[in-house]
Amino acid sequence: MKDRRGYYYYPFIANKKVRMYVRHKDGVFWFRMWNQDDPDLWVEHGWISYEAVQQAIALYKGKQFDPGHAYDIEAARALFDGAPS
Repeated sequence: MKDRRGYYYYPFIANKKVRMYVRHKDGVFWFRMWNQDDPDLWVEHGWISYEAVQQAIALYKGKQFDPGHAYDIEAARALFDGAPS
């Protein structure tokens, strides 16, 4: 999906108030979360590269939160399949 902020997907299917925005530049995917109930989140947290997400996945392994689920590289790739460059 796309809106004025860019391409996005819902990282938590049951919660449509949270969106994960995705950029793709020079072969790198970048992520940024937006939450309707927490507008400061967009301001406080900038764009995160997929490399940083992979590092977080290693840190959170075995814990309740899975960054790999929220920052989903397959969902990000799907947004750009067939999208104009």
